[in-house]
Amino acid sequence: MPRGPKRPGPPSVDPAARAHRDLRILWWVNAVDGLGSQASGLVFPLLLLELGHSPGTAGSLAGVAALTGVVLGPLLAVPADRGRRRRLMTWSAALAALATGALALACLGRPALWVVVSLALAERLCAVAYEAASRGALVRLAAVEELPRAAAGMQVGDQVSLIAGPALGGALFQLARPVPFLADALTYAAVALGVRAVRTPLDTPASTRSSAPGPLPRTPSGIGIGTSTGTGTGTGRRGTWTDRLGAAKAGAMTVAASPVLRLVLVWTSTAGGALTLLFYTALFRLGGDARSAAAGLVLAAAGAAGLLGSLVAAPLVRRLGAARLLALAAWLLPLPCGSLVWAEGAIGWGAAFAGLSLLVPLITVVLSSAAVACTPVALQSRTASVLGSASALAAGSAPALAGVLVTGGNLRTPALLCTAVFAALAVYTQLRAPAVLRSCAAAAAADGTAGTGDGRG
Repeated sequence: MPRGPKRPGPPSVDPAARAHRDLRILWWVNAVDGLGSQASGLVFPLLLLELGHSPGTAGSLAGVAALTGVVLGPLLAVPADRGRRRRLMTWSAALAALATGALALACLGRPALWVVVSLALAERLCAVAYEAASRGALVRLAAVEELPRAAAGMQVGDQVSLIAGPALGGALFQLARPVPFLADALTYAAVALGVRAVRTPLDTPASTRSSAPGPLPRTPSGIGIGTSTGTGTGTGRRGTWTDRLGAAKAGAMTVAASPVLRLVLVWTSTAGGALTLLFYTALFRLGGDARSAAAGLVLAAAGAAGLLGSLVAAPLVRRLGAARLLALAAWLLPLPCGSLVWAEGAIGWGAAFAGLSLLVPLITVVLSSAAVACTPVALQSRTASVLGSASALAAGSAPALAGVLVTGGNLRTPALLCTAVFAALAVYTQLRAPAVLRSCAAAAAADGTAGTGDGRG
């Protein structure tokens, strides 16, 4: 019997269109996650103070939470690079939602300190796991030439959350103690659903992460594609603790061997510490200002300028080129920083911080896209966690240093120190960045380090 007409199969989905859709989802997920974290981060110390605990207790717990992220980030990045990125992102966000929701329920009464600390640390551990895993997702969704735009989109979300998050958290806390934590739980749930909605494979292919005896081939830029760490590195079998530590150490070894990642390390740790030092100096300076909105004005000006910088970063990279834009922004940074030496009051400090915040996203977009492009696919999360831990350590020492400098000298001392640091960074960037970024671009284009938008590494 003659057969009827063949039914058309399901329409094929263009891999590039799917990757663009998934990249937009990742942008929204990043913004929602940052919004909830910024809101609850402001409220948590307020909760401890309202429950009758001292500022020292609140500060100590905040330091413990930050140190936890520094220590565990590179370790938690190992399973993410071994093919468990999507599962880690999904389940860590879901468990963080449960922990934060439980904290919201506990806040209906007067919870004991151990209850608050346990739930807050559980949320922090889940957040660290999510951050470590998510750092390798961008390379799966953007081709090499699209990385500046992709990184700029992530930066826009970060800036929006910095502007809106603390204000939202403070407003919700005024309604009732549990409300900001309930909102944070909802954002974590939205993040988990958003990750599940991404269709492009986020995990490193088994062929890329499979182990082999001895070092693997190196890219033209001198970055190792990977290093064998023994049994269980890429086969799905359980390895020994020595294997796991060796796998975690591979991220630090990759950073040390790569000129591009060393450039990023110098910038993120040095500039991050300097900016944190200036921020706490501003708080010390404006803390006694009769105008109650002084610190808020500085933060609002910085946030708005940072958002503008994030929006124009990708077009400027296309127009000027990454190396030229990085050098230009590096040489301009000492100007607003040096103006803090003569700044008086909230208006002067707000204008200077706005200038700094306008330039920093330009540098961040160039460096983050270069780091993603020139990092081996199988080591994305581990190298990013090493860079993040170094930056967090530098920023963690800044508040105490600000207090020492302001107490022992005056408010101009931190500004002078940071201006000298930024000037030294500009010289270093001028000498190193052009050749390093050119070799990175050539190596990434030749080896296909970044994703191609179709789920392949």
